[in-house]
Amino acid sequence: MLRFVTNRLIAMVLTLWAVSFVAFAIIQLPPGDYLTTYVASLSAQGERVDPRMIEALRNQYGFGEPFIVQYWKWISGILTRGDFGQSFEWKAPVTSLIWGRLGNSLLVEGLAVLVMWTIALPIGIYVAVKKYSLGDYLATIAGFIGLAIPNFLMALLLMYLSFVWFGTTIGGLYSPGFENAHWSLPKLMDFLSRAWAPVLVLATAGTAELIRILRANLLDELKKPYVVTARAKGLPEWKVILKYPVRVALNPLVSTIGWLLPALVSSSVIVSVVLNLPTAGPLLLRSLTSQDMYLAGAIIMLLGVLTVIGTLISDLLLAWIDPRIRYGSK
Repeated sequence: MLRFVTNRLIAMVLTLWAVSFVAFAIIQLPPGDYLTTYVASLSAQGERVDPRMIEALRNQYGFGEPFIVQYWKWISGILTRGDFGQSFEWKAPVTSLIWGRLGNSLLVEGLAVLVMWTIALPIGIYVAVKKYSLGDYLATIAGFIGLAIPNFLMALLLMYLSFVWFGTTIGGLYSPGFENAHWSLPKLMDFLSRAWAPVLVLATAGTAELIRILRANLLDELKKPYVVTARAKGLPEWKVILKYPVRVALNPLVSTIGWLLPALVSSSVIVSVVLNLPTAGPLLLRSLTSQDMYLAGAIIMLLGVLTVIGTLISDLLLAWIDPRIRYGSK
């Protein structure tokens, strides 16, 4: 296992380097650069643009340098000083812009993952054991509805019902008095009182998907001979189901941990815009639109970090829950 973890850590470093290079290259694929977008926005507002100022800014930001030189300056700053560069649009260091928003994203998406698993596991086990029952049909219908309704539409519906029925708005993650306050127990309670809406919206489709996956895999396992043998030996029914087939049926769910958080971050972009959430999704969308390459590249690279760490965690959990998996064996 130690050899496996070491090999995976080496692969993670190479993967992150590849992600940073590809992300930096893709961000620069559209024609022009940040100054092109900036000049177009000024011209649309009727302002006159001084070509000398644009040329000075181009030299200042290094847009005239080759791609490899720009990439090396960016990645060497990250490796040596932890500096992700300067945001062109916000005129501020990238690190000061992303850490707070990325922290909010991890809190919201982490709670969404917790809600997804908490709801999906018992329901998925129940509908597999009680297949073709009324509960199975109701869970199937609810699952199809959850998969069919887009997240942003669910967010709009919640906002409308909250305003019409209770006269309150559910936008944002903090009350005005806690937005810039340091973390404390009152701020945490305020966050939890307002985060239920985005957590519920983000968890809806994922919960329905997990239920269907767990049901399908558990139905296959319940038909296998070792389950019949366990029942014949007189083991309690709950132990027959939970100790053996459920552990095997969890494999596909555990293997999704690697891409679950990055997928939630990317899929929450529109939800964050609708609910006015200070998360990383809207910031990534805006940086891509304005071609703010250092800001967009930093967010994409951090999503890559989440992916490789999540993949490592999922592999270790697979080895723990399924004794048939033996990493490093010949």
